[in-house]
Formats: sequence, structure tokens, C-alpha cells
Amino acid sequence: MKKFILIIFLGVCLNSFGQDTLQTLNFTRNHIKNTGMEVLGTWAVANIVAGGIGWASTNGTTKYFHQMNTIWNVANLGVALAGYTSAQKDRNKYYTAEESLKEQLQIEKIFLVNGCLDVAYLGAGFYLKHRGDVKNSDQSRGYGSAIILQGSFLLLFDAVMYTSEKHAGNKLRDFLIRNPVTFDGQKIGMILNF
Repeated sequence: MKKFILIIFLGVCLNSFGQDTLQTLNFTRNHIKNTGMEVLGTWAVANIVAGGIGWASTNGTTKYFHQMNTIWNVANLGVALAGYTSAQKDRNKYYTAEESLKEQLQIEKIFLVNGCLDVAYLGAGFYLKHRGDVKNSDQSRGYGSAIILQGSFLLLFDAVMYTSEKHAGNKLRDFLIRNPVTFDGQKIGMILNF
């Protein structure tokens, strides 16, 4: 019985050191999200400023191009601010192994779905641009070109974010496989893989 208690104690002690690694992996996930939201926010502000100037000082297709960039990036800025605020709020949050995995899978899924939406944006942009050429519409051509630009940026952005988060998620999943016993300071748990 003493040996059994000693083994359990050693397992909990070793895993307690591993919790720092779990928290480091959670910090990495949050850091990637935070950095991504800073990049998206910077892109949005630059496009709002440049788009506002172009919208006010040009005519024709170029005016509509800048108009759509401005409008689109007001939405991007809102997303960036919400994401950045969420990342800041979760900066020091403690996650159990189960919560860590759930959060990781959720963020990976978000960027994967966003990537699919970006492809749809590109299709819509090419359609609008083509329609503008056929109907000789400056607005459709300008909006189409702007949506192509924004969709291209977002596709690149979401691909980089997904790849980064997937890499971090693989490290988390490997960690959880190697460390199936968890301890959150109050409860001992075990992760079983079937």
C-alpha cells in the first residue's frame, strides 16, 4: 500500500511540474491569437485611413474601391478589437487539460471556417468585378476589386493563423498524450484515449 501511495504521489508531483507546460501551451495559444488580432487591427486601421482619404478624393471605380475598403475594415477593426479584448481577458486564465483542448479545437475551427469564407469572398469579388465590366458599373468594379483585395488578405491571414494554431494544438495534444494524469490543485483527473 505504501508503494502504491508513493507512486500516486510521484505521479501527481511530476504532473504538477507539467502543469506549467500546460499553462505555457495555453499562453502560446493566447499569444498567437493576441498577435493575430494586433495584425488584423493594424491592417484595418491602415485601410480605414487610406480608404477614407481615397473615398473623399477620387471618383469612379477608384472611389468605390476605397469606399468598400473603408466599410469592410470597420468590420475588421470590430473583430480585431473583440478578439484582442478576449485574448487580454484570457491572458492569465487557468485551464484544465479538458478546457485547454476544447479552447484549442475551437480556435482552430474558427480559423478553418474563416478560410472557407475567405474563398467565398474572393468568388463574390470576382463576380462583382466581372458584372461591373459587363454592365459598365464603376461601383461593381470598385467593390469587386476591394473585396478581392480584402478576401486575399483574409485568406492569407486565416491560413497563417490556422497553421500557427494547428502547430500549437499538435504540441498540446502531444503533451496531453504524454501526461494523462492531471491535477488542478484540488482534483486529480486522468485523460483516457480510446
